[in-house]
Amino acid sequence: MGNKNGVISNGILSVVLVVVLLVADQIIKIAVKTNMQLYDSIWIADWFQIHFIENNGMAFGMTFINKYVLTTFRLVAIIFIGWYIYKQVMKQARTRYVVLLSLLLAGAAGNLIDCMFYGLVFSESTPYAVSTMVPWGEGYAGFLTGKVVDMFYFPLIHSTWPDWMPMCGGEEFIFFSPVFNFADACVSVGVVAMLLFCRKELATLGEGGKVTETEESAEDSTTTEEEGE
Repeated sequence: MGNKNGVISNGILSVVLVVVLLVADQIIKIAVKTNMQLYDSIWIADWFQIHFIENNGMAFGMTFINKYVLTTFRLVAIIFIGWYIYKQVMKQARTRYVVLLSLLLAGAAGNLIDCMFYGLVFSESTPYAVSTMVPWGEGYAGFLTGKVVDMFYFPLIHSTWPDWMPMCGGEEFIFFSPVFNFADACVSVGVVAMLLFCRKELATLGEGGKVTETEESAEDSTTTEEEGE
């Protein structure tokens, strides 16, 4: 019964987390898109602003892949991650691993929604006009070719390179210049946290990436006993 309850609770946790993150991501994007002109900025602090841009590519504005290929890749990745989460839940993998996988799924799905539907339901955002919702299919682009909305910008250091620097001396220097969105943040946090806290699962990824809560507790107990000796 305990094992069954663990499977159910982790499954529910994953679904709820993905839904909550997706809703938060879409609320932020729609609020920005329908209230700001393209390239508008709202300064929150010297090191943080809401800066509205759109991109046709991957996370943090990268654009080196064909739009249809990228969207198809995202869809395949989402299906795979969803299937993998289901397998991990059924195998009673550690809760932290399920949670971090859910962050990856929510982030990938959040940007996929932009690509699939935003071009169908929104007018085009421009530096001179705020986008509005339009009847289905009368938007600025077709299915799968909508643009991803980005808005978080953290220019933590804004300066110039020293004149003596070769190639770039005297040019503007901005530390952390990418503009990203909530979905990108979910993916980034999920990946970094997985590298830090789920190395056991990553090490056994080829075998299914399974490390159960019971196994982890046993390992912790063994470590404690060895230290006591």
